[in-house]
Amino acid sequence: MVLSPNALPLPRLRPLLPLLLAALPLAAAAAEAEAPTTKPASSQKDGRTLGEIVVSSTRLDDTEQRRFATAAKMVFGREELDRYGDSSVGDVLKRLPGVTMSGTPGRGGDIRMRGLGNGYTMILLNGEPAPRGFSLDSIPPEQVERIEVMRAPVAEHSARAIAGTINIVLREDFARKQNDFRPSLNLENGRLQPFVSLQRSDAIGNFGYNINANLMHRDQDSEVATTTSARNLATGIPILQRLEESRSHTVADGLHLSSRLNWKLDGGDSLSLNPFLAQNQSATTGNTQLTQSVGAAPYANASWRTENESTMLRLMGNWKHRLDGGSKLDIRFNGGLANSDSTTDRREYDAGGAVAHTHWNSTSIRDSSFSTAGKLSHPLNREHNLAFGWELERGQRKESATTVQDGALQLAQFGSDLQASTSRLAAFGQDEWEVSPLWSLYGGLRWETIRTRSEWAASSASNDSSVASPLFHSVWRFTEESKDQIRLGLTRSYKAPTLNQLVPRPSLSSTYPTSGANTVDKADSAGNPNLKPELAWGLDLAFEHYLAEGGILSASLFQRNIDNLIRNVTSLQSVSWSPVQRWVTTPQNIGSATTRGIELEAKFRLPELLAEAPPVDIRANLSRFWSEVEGIAGPNNRLDQQPTYSANLGADYRLRSLPLTIGGNLNWTPAYTVQQSNTQTYTQQLKRVYDVYALWQVQPDTRIRFSAANLLQADYDTGATYLSGSTEQSVQSSTRTYRIFSARLEIKF
Repeated sequence: MVLSPNALPLPRLRPLLPLLLAALPLAAAAAEAEAPTTKPASSQKDGRTLGEIVVSSTRLDDTEQRRFATAAKMVFGREELDRYGDSSVGDVLKRLPGVTMSGTPGRGGDIRMRGLGNGYTMILLNGEPAPRGFSLDSIPPEQVERIEVMRAPVAEHSARAIAGTINIVLREDFARKQNDFRPSLNLENGRLQPFVSLQRSDAIGNFGYNINANLMHRDQDSEVATTTSARNLATGIPILQRLEESRSHTVADGLHLSSRLNWKLDGGDSLSLNPFLAQNQSATTGNTQLTQSVGAAPYANASWRTENESTMLRLMGNWKHRLDGGSKLDIRFNGGLANSDSTTDRREYDAGGAVAHTHWNSTSIRDSSFSTAGKLSHPLNREHNLAFGWELERGQRKESATTVQDGALQLAQFGSDLQASTSRLAAFGQDEWEVSPLWSLYGGLRWETIRTRSEWAASSASNDSSVASPLFHSVWRFTEESKDQIRLGLTRSYKAPTLNQLVPRPSLSSTYPTSGANTVDKADSAGNPNLKPELAWGLDLAFEHYLAEGGILSASLFQRNIDNLIRNVTSLQSVSWSPVQRWVTTPQNIGSATTRGIELEAKFRLPELLAEAPPVDIRANLSRFWSEVEGIAGPNNRLDQQPTYSANLGADYRLRSLPLTIGGNLNWTPAYTVQQSNTQTYTQQLKRVYDVYALWQVQPDTRIRFSAANLLQADYDTGATYLSGSTEQSVQSSTRTYRIFSARLEIKF
């Protein structure tokens, strides 16, 4: 599919017009505001001419970077990254405004903005799209310099960001010699989990470097109870009643190394290299007891063992070159290799203890990628900052998968090897225009095309898509002294299908596959090579009030109109890999959807509002979401797994009598129901996560941090209901969660 700017579906913008029109009077007022007269660098006093005034500046703090950015951007630095002593970046993100995390607390999950599901949020690593298979849980916060959260895309980054963009910037501080040593120990369900982090930074002449090393060990339990029931809708007679109780134990080890090497070259040029290595391995053993009172049980109990090993090696580079007239050329390159191996050995037993079925699965994935990008920026008349650039990315995957059930090779006709390649080409232009000291504009256009090819056995599939994305941002400041401003963004973004969604090679259900069970809730899966990318028009409108001591109060509205919505559809099909019909889940473009919401944020020091108040810092955010999917009957025809709202409330208190800071945060996601199709419903119960910490400043360079995560220890409950002919089937799952206690020593020397 090719989309040109002239073919953009402007009628889809009509629901956005009321918000847009509401902002026009503010734009007119800002445009008519008289710009103050610019004073020369020298002046006279008492007949004497003063010399040239030299103004030196320091790096903007997190709040100032947000305030002066034309395109809306939130920045969270080391203070937020260190606050709770989190062991992964994902745990940090869950407390940020408008960000939610799916899945069981303490077990990672997909990072989501505005409640939208996996794939709607663009994850960048040092400004580059994160590699395939990358997980934020694999990066400890100690390796991160800052997190940038952008609620709408800009031209120089990929427009694959319908919900927004999260940019993870790795440590880059090498201006001074410093060593950081941070050993920590976690306790979860009676099991110890040590972590060690070491950082060194220094500069030698024109060369500076930063080295980070992290070693971690995890020892975790998991308990899940799943109840499955089915009944005949016509008679009400139950036809299935089953309880599965699973327990597993995982031991994992990880080593993460990263570095930033920087050379200052002649003429103001610079060259930096960022090598990154992540090595992880884990082993999980588990067993399941099945109790079935209605229907034939597929087995009585089962045991399994899964082993995983993964390695990711990347090298990122950046060359900055100064040109005449203030122009700059910025060239980036990024190459990487990633290997992942996984094996599962499962055995199912009957009521007498005899082996009823065996299952063995092995998957090996080899990924390689290389990308290059460049940006040429040129200031024009001190008011415009023009930039043009490109991106070129090439990725290849080799995958080998073997499944053996009861000694027989499965899906043999599809072969065990898959080869796939992805090519991406993008070009963009943008202009940041300071119309006046009170009004700044940003306009950009990005064109991006993606080509995917896959081959297995004697078959192949391909998919091509191209998207043109016009992007507009603006910020109005009421006066030069005012700390109030209004933001407006109008953008075009998209969500490209993933490789797994495109490859039609099937995969058997992973839930007791050896018994031959294939039901609507335990379906096989296969990709769809004919998928089109989801396309979205977006409108963002925000009011921001900045407080004198670095706080902020803000309210923002957003809307996204989405076409070609992709959703997994489960149906009973005649398939080539079975003589009988099988339930198969396949992604399909099902139509259009709309989502909108309001996001409120407050961050301030309590004494700013109450003079006699204790030194307490308050952080609060509340996001309310609405969405509708056309073609699916309501009332809960929402976007998949989007909650109705999410909220965070946090506070930090610095004791006056002791060098001690304490704080806590409550993360809240209410129960909600989503009608995924006319025959399938998903539910999630109330999710509450409460974290606390205490920081003791022993000496200027030594601190001890204590923290407790998931203090409420509430079970994570989900469910699904399926309608198939005259049968209704319900699946309810409850996963136990655990408190995590942590102690960390932080030494700088």
